Amino acid sequence: MSLRTLPLLFINLGGEMLYILDQRLQAQNIPVDKAKKVMNDIITTMFNRTFMEELLKPQEVYSNKALRAVFERLAHSSIMRLNQASMDKLYDLMTMAFKYQVLLCPRPRDLLLVSFNHLDAIKNFVRDVPGIFNQVEETQRLLIEMYVPLSAGEFQLIRQRLLLFFQGLHIRVSLFLKDKVQNSNGRFALPLTGPVPYGTEVPGLIRIFGPGLNEVKRTQFPTVGSYSSAVREGSFDVSGDRVTTLGTNMYSVSRPVETHLSARSKGSTQHAKKNAAPNPLAKEELNLLSRLMGRLDVQSPDNAGFRFRVNLFSTDEEEEEAFLSRPDDLSYGVINIHAIQSCDSIGHLGLFFRTGEANEELARIMGEFPGEAESSQHPSSKGEELLAMMDEL
Repeated sequence: MSLRTLPLLFINLGGEMLYILDQRLQAQNIPVDKAKKVMNDIITTMFNRTFMEELLKPQEVYSNKALRAVFERLAHSSIMRLNQASMDKLYDLMTMAFKYQVLLCPRPRDLLLVSFNHLDAIKNFVRDVPGIFNQVEETQRLLIEMYVPLSAGEFQLIRQRLLLFFQGLHIRVSLFLKDKVQNSNGRFALPLTGPVPYGTEVPGLIRIFGPGLNEVKRTQFPTVGSYSSAVREGSFDVSGDRVTTLGTNMYSVSRPVETHLSARSKGSTQHAKKNAAPNPLAKEELNLLSRLMGRLDVQSPDNAGFRFRVNLFSTDEEEEEAFLSRPDDLSYGVINIHAIQSCDSIGHLGLFFRTGEANEELARIMGEFPGEAESSQHPSSKGEELLAMMDEL
């Protein structure tokens, strides 16, 4: 699988997060200056140069739990605060929106155009702040340098890795249900009409070639859908016509964005609980996660005493109900990394979950790593590096 998937996943999910937060800030009548500060602070943190350099290194994609931990830290990098239920809903909307965009991409290479649509919109959020605007544009230039030269096969590997990341996520979103692009079981209904991928022909014709590659026969066949030729290829430059609308802001018109767990999701949750087993790569992922989050330079916001809460539900009662009714598997088991605490039962990894059974659960997981006791007596350089990264949080 491609080691260049994570940057595109992060930037597209981050773009969706900014769309949603912008819509909610307006819907809750947050004063313009505070809403602007929230957006500016999050974008500044998201496109911090040191953080982006770490993100753009070739590496495996994190799990949903780990990536959600990064986005929660990112969402709270300003004066805004989200309760866990609202954060869960925010992440659900982000993942389902980008999953839909990945499924609709005509070509794997068009994933880059979707990413540029997100970046173009983010630049519009900060167009009046040159310093932040330049941060975003510099990231866009780095993406062009990294991704434009890649072959079609490499983009296909990126697309496959993204689909693997989203596999099993069938959360119903009211906006998609109303637009009839999502079925009641949470699966997307893909269209059988529209333009074909750039560089390909409209289906319906079979050509038969003979010796010397001369065409000797043509046969036409009826197609199920109604297709048209691609007009032109989207621009892969810093600015230009991307042609596709995938990745643009679908919340620009105020509409409710409720999420619901499909029956398939609830059933799979119970199945996952019965078959839960420790991931042998969990320790390495924690190392990678701590390194990435150590580069996520979150400054204490000015006027911290004037923080406000944003609710992604209509009322506080709905938010509380969603929190209580959400299956454990879909609450992502959020990871909090605390370097200021210690726990002998898990060696040198000062990692704590929010649940009451945190220490016992982590002790069980960490106890299944071979040689953990020995390594705690002779800490490796990687372990020392992990602690150093945690100290930066």
